[in-house]
Amino acid sequence: MTTIAEMYISLLPVILAGALNMVWCKLHLIKFLERPIDNNIVLKDGHRLFGENKTWKGLAGMVVLGILCTVLWGLICSGSDYLSAHNYLYRNYENTVMHNVLMGLLFGLGYALFELPNSFIKRRMNIAPGKSNKNLRGVLTIFFDQADSVIGCTLVLCLVYKMSILLFLGFVFLGALTHIIINILLYFAHLRKNMF
Repeated sequence: MTTIAEMYISLLPVILAGALNMVWCKLHLIKFLERPIDNNIVLKDGHRLFGENKTWKGLAGMVVLGILCTVLWGLICSGSDYLSAHNYLYRNYENTVMHNVLMGLLFGLGYALFELPNSFIKRRMNIAPGKSNKNLRGVLTIFFDQADSVIGCTLVLCLVYKMSILLFLGFVFLGALTHIIINILLYFAHLRKNMF
């Protein structure tokens, strides 16, 4: 149970940043960032490179919100011996604002950039942005839709904490499950078009 708590304590800032980024992307502010990352490029197979949902606004939001949430969480952790002792970010590095800015930046980039290969593959499988298949392949795409960003963030965490492959897989599984639950909540809050 302690390990699960440590996983959540360590990745809470990026979980919050991901949820807040959904809200940010719905706001029609800074419209010039609402352009797709792939610049509407269509490949020879007739499908977009990544699709309409991967925008510069989402990438920028994840980076900025990742930094803000990680710095804020670092300040909260600095006031709690328990949170500091059970946060993998601070096992080998001191809890400083600069450390948290760097980790938040890397978390945001890891989250956003690791979604792109999955989007590329889904376009090749003729799955529309924000959608999934309803068969067994659909279950796998739902899992990887949620796990891709978690893999990126867990790899970032590996930069500051050497973990076993079992712990890494635990992070990915728990993170994907958490991502699914948050997406369901965001769907019912009308912040997502589709549950999965």
